[in-house]
Formats: sequence, structure tokens, C-alpha cells
Amino acid sequence: MTSITDPVDGATVWNAADIAERDDWRYELSAAELADIHEALEHAKATGKETTQLTREDFPLTVLEGPIARWMKALQRGAGFINVKGLPTDRYDDDELAVIHWGIGTHMGTGVSQNAAGDLLSHIRDVGANPADRGKRLYKTNVELGYHSDGSDIVGLMCIRPSKFGGSNRLASCGAIYNEIIRRRPDLLPLLYEPFYWDRNNEQADGEDPYFVLPICMGNEEFFRFFYIGWYIRNAQRHADVPRLSAEQVQLLDLIDEIAAEPEFHVEFRMEPGEINYLKNSAALHMRTAFEDFEEPERKRHLVRLWLTAHDEWQDADAFVQQGIPVKEGTVSDSDDIAVSDARN
Repeated sequence: MTSITDPVDGATVWNAADIAERDDWRYELSAAELADIHEALEHAKATGKETTQLTREDFPLTVLEGPIARWMKALQRGAGFINVKGLPTDRYDDDELAVIHWGIGTHMGTGVSQNAAGDLLSHIRDVGANPADRGKRLYKTNVELGYHSDGSDIVGLMCIRPSKFGGSNRLASCGAIYNEIIRRRPDLLPLLYEPFYWDRNNEQADGEDPYFVLPICMGNEEFFRFFYIGWYIRNAQRHADVPRLSAEQVQLLDLIDEIAAEPEFHVEFRMEPGEINYLKNSAALHMRTAFEDFEEPERKRHLVRLWLTAHDEWQDADAFVQQGIPVKEGTVSDSDDIAVSDARN
């Protein structure tokens, strides 16, 4: 794009009808690839290392090496997401599945902190957190999560167990949303490139402001980057020294949410055990519908998440976003929250 009024083009720009006809985002693991993963898991376990201490060399892959390289190309220049199926969750326990997820991720990028506790591998479970509590992230609840980006270049989600009802995932192309803003409200485009204030949800490090400043869009003729978490921007209004949102800024946020929510602009699926989704954060927004869970702790919805900074440098990466969330001493990790929740139940 040479001007902000130029539409974004390329394979990362799609709507629901387009993506339904494409296969560049679907991948089924073969028997040989599953055997490769199993051998890598056994090698990793023999090292005696903690999961997030494992390196690419500790999880050696040969058969899957080529497909992973193609996944990375699809993330960067293709649909912007990959849905990988076929991992047999009944063959492994939860800890082994987490090792597999982390191990594959080491061949794609470097894990970064996803919360103030410094978790590099987050367990996505409803722990009964209050959605109104600014110190608890919404992924620890069962409420709907609106369309948003995550940190770093890539988010990887592995499904170990789905919920009883609901909990579907929806993805929308950032480029398609941008182009629709051009069509509907070109007067709002410049606001995308101006600074917005984002709430840190009480996860700021000592001495940091409880908010950060970042535009939604950055780009030139070589790249386009879109980063959006609507409720972070709206929640930042609770801080007295944050400028008030203008009427036009509110309209822009509402319009992004409105476009992404329209059926023609998103794809929806419910992750099943053994599915892994990889998503390029600057290319696609994602959301999760509200869900009802099982009563028994061992049956509750359980996903494992990675934030990865890609090994190969991406032009549209943002150094601030790539660094993850700074560690804040005394913050409770996801695993501890889950343990407390399970004990309570």
C-alpha cells in the first residue's frame, strides 16, 4: 500500500466465502509425521528438562520439518492462519500434549511471556474469574471474547478438551476489515494510524504506566500491520490521565467490531481434541464465543496457548508487541489459578 486509502491485497485478505473454497489453511498430520512427533517427544522427555526449557534441538523433527516451513509461509503470505488436525490426544496425557505443543513451536519461533506471571505456555481454562476484575484476563472466564489480536507474531492454540457447549472460534481477515472501512467510512481511516491508549489490566511492571500507547495500524508500500483489542482501548478510559476517546474514535472501534462480527467476514469452527491453530496476529483477528463447561475438573475445556516471535524476521512485526508482557513479581500463574479452581470444585 502506498497510501492509507489504498485497499490491502494478497492472500491474507479473504472473506468467509473465499476461505471456504481454499485449502491453504488446512493440514492433516500423516502417520509418518505423527511418528516423527512421538519420537521427538520421547527425546524431549529423556532430557529431563522442564517443558519451557526445551529447545529446538531437544525436540528434533525431520519428517515434519518441511511442512512446518510451509506453515510459516502460509502464515506470513497465505491465509494468515493454519488449522492442523490429527494429533491423537488419547495417546498422551495433558503434560505430554503440552510438551508436543511447545516442541513444535520451537521450530517456528521463540516463546515470549503471555502474562505478568511470565507464563510461556498458558493453560486456557475457566477458573471462575470475575470478568469485571481488571486483574484477571478474560481467557480465564467462560464469557465471550471479542475480536482481538494476541501478543508477538504468532499465537498457537492446541485443544486438549472442548467445552460442553459453545466455545467456538471465529477468525476474520484484518485486510478485509481494513478494506471494508475504506468502503464504509474512509473518513475514519486516519484514526487507525494515530496513537490509542491501551489498558494493561494491572499487569504493568513496577514503574510502568498502567496503560501503553500504540496505533492500531502501521504500514507502507512493503507491509501492513493491524493490532486490535477493543476492550483494552475502552478499558484504558478508567485512567484519569488517559485522553478521552473522541466520538469518531468510538465509531471506529464499533465499526471494527461490527464488520468482524458479520458472517460474511469471518470463518467459524469449534476446535476438537488434537487440533492446533496457528494465527498470524497482524493478519487475522480471532474471538471465542461464550461456553458452558462440564462440572468435573478433568472434563473441563482445556486449551494450551503459545505466543511466538517468528525465527525468520517478518517485515510487519512490531518490536513492542513481540516482547510479550513484562513479568511482575507476585503474580499468580495460570497453572496456580487452575489448581485453586480445581480444588474448589
